Amino acid sequence: MAPILAINNVKLTIDEKLILKGINLIVRKGEIHAILGPNGAGKSTLAKLIMGIDNLKTPTEGEIVFDGKIINGLEIYERARLGITLAWQEPARFEGITIEEYLKLSGKNNPNVDIKKCLEKVGLVPELYLKRYVDESLSGGERKRVELASILALKPKFVILDEIDSGIDFTSIEDIQKILETMRDEGITILMITHNEKLLDVADRASLLCAGKVLDTSDPQTIKRKFEECKVCDVLDFELKGEKDGKDR
Repeated sequence: MAPILAINNVKLTIDEKLILKGINLIVRKGEIHAILGPNGAGKSTLAKLIMGIDNLKTPTEGEIVFDGKIINGLEIYERARLGITLAWQEPARFEGITIEEYLKLSGKNNPNVDIKKCLEKVGLVPELYLKRYVDESLSGGERKRVELASILALKPKFVILDEIDSGIDFTSIEDIQKILETMRDEGITILMITHNEKLLDVADRASLLCAGKVLDTSDPQTIKRKFEECKVCDVLDFELKGEKDGKDR
């Protein structure tokens, strides 16, 4: 299967600290690709760099290639036009806008959008939710589902899900897995960033990210096992420090 995203030897330095240390990653079109790693491994930073958020538009070194186009330096809206979107750990809240209005706004460029079906696919009854507001009256689980419904309405080529399971109980995680399969079936490629091993069950492939480097890409069960056994973050930091010290000497 052809790649839709290629990250080629990407390094990123922030405030003179090397955060991403030569990332190489291929995401194939139409797959659910999980990036698994501990907190502080650089997962969210990588997501921001792909999307161009927080002024992270250009890596210090390397290239980010989306659908055959180098996207280094592109603005967020330019990446969105190419078909990239990102769902945050904390879903958006909008005062004074209903779920119906929110989904219509998300799907304004999708001529075939059916917002009722989008809600049904994420397990929400349209009649009970269309007129509710996207605000604090929704539970965390409901807001996550609405966020996923908005992605189905938008129907991007590529979505980055950053810790989509944050604050969700185990039953809802199983529901999220079904929703992700629905998104994949509709042709959306998913890059799922997580530290929750349970979500790997829905992935087609997975990568292990530790201390700013992709250590391995394989089938999800292999990556899950390596993550469970992994003690390499300290080792990798030691090796990288040794390399730097060696250069300084």
